[in-house]
Amino acid sequence: MAAVVVSGLRVSTTSVKETKALLWRKLGTGGTSIKMKVHADECIPIRLSPSGVLNKRMEPYPHRPRKSTDCDPHFMKDWTTPNHGPIQSVRRGQSISGKSNLSVKARKSNGEIDPFPRCVVLDIEGTTTPISFVSEILFPYARDNVGRHLSAIYDTPETKDDIRLLRSQVENDLEQGISGAVPIPPDDAGKEKVIDSLVANVDAMIKADRKITALKELQGHIWRTGFENNELEGIVFDDVPEALEKWHALGTKVYIYSSGSRLAQRLIFGKTNYGDLRKYLSGFFDTAVGNKRETRSYVEISQSLGVDKSSDILFVTDVFQEATAAKAAGLEVIISIRPGNGPLPENHGFKTIKSFLEI
Repeated sequence: MAAVVVSGLRVSTTSVKETKALLWRKLGTGGTSIKMKVHADECIPIRLSPSGVLNKRMEPYPHRPRKSTDCDPHFMKDWTTPNHGPIQSVRRGQSISGKSNLSVKARKSNGEIDPFPRCVVLDIEGTTTPISFVSEILFPYARDNVGRHLSAIYDTPETKDDIRLLRSQVENDLEQGISGAVPIPPDDAGKEKVIDSLVANVDAMIKADRKITALKELQGHIWRTGFENNELEGIVFDDVPEALEKWHALGTKVYIYSSGSRLAQRLIFGKTNYGDLRKYLSGFFDTAVGNKRETRSYVEISQSLGVDKSSDILFVTDVFQEATAAKAAGLEVIISIRPGNGPLPENHGFKTIKSFLEI
């Protein structure tokens, strides 16, 4: 039975929830501060804004049993950090269920322990997925199927948007003298001529491994057909599913940031050698948020996730330039060492892992 004292009014209810509801009715909309006695040894102050909305979240300090008259504010722990929507944090010493005394922590390379970050942002190629899968399976599939894909759905709105983006990119490439760029004829030149020029441009873009939105959007649409027809299956390293499941259970939000389109990312994780892993992922970022080697991209991600500070985010990548850009934005960074990944500069200064289970 919860007992509440408000300006001399004592009310008994059967639950804290009912007590709160009664308080809102009794107090109206005036700004005030009250103390709600929930148990004989515990008092919770509740502050109301002028609109009658709770404006601070309060939580009892761990304490010894005290007399029911003791409700001193200095025995309370004041949680002023706002609740950021999709982000679910875990307090030190408590599991998601609140039943465990296990802290959520990460181990540094020197053996020290740090609190685990509130969000993890993962690269794909060379981090969750072998580079060989992208370079030897996905890219060739897209390159070999550009003509067939465009011919089959040439007149659809989606394909028209893809062609519009490619036209704009190719025009810019021609102005800058980019190797492999060839003019795309106008639509009235005929479907076949337009498609032939698009195939030539896309082939050159893929060979140059260009991280541009126009290419990535088209590739994603081509890969979608491959996954739907069971011609493609995403590949992830063996440690990835276990780590994703563990982080998900701890309430840590996991996001993907890749140069591949968000559609392509969902396809890769939606149908992998370990099944559908999208249930462990909270969102996807692609080049629409910015180039992965530019600091402002990671600033934008931090603002999108709504964390209190950028260091609440851990970014894992295999690319040194990406790691440097993320670090400059204030993110915690770890570099992934996987089979087939490129070499890193000597004395690069970043933590490294060979498995997500080391995090």
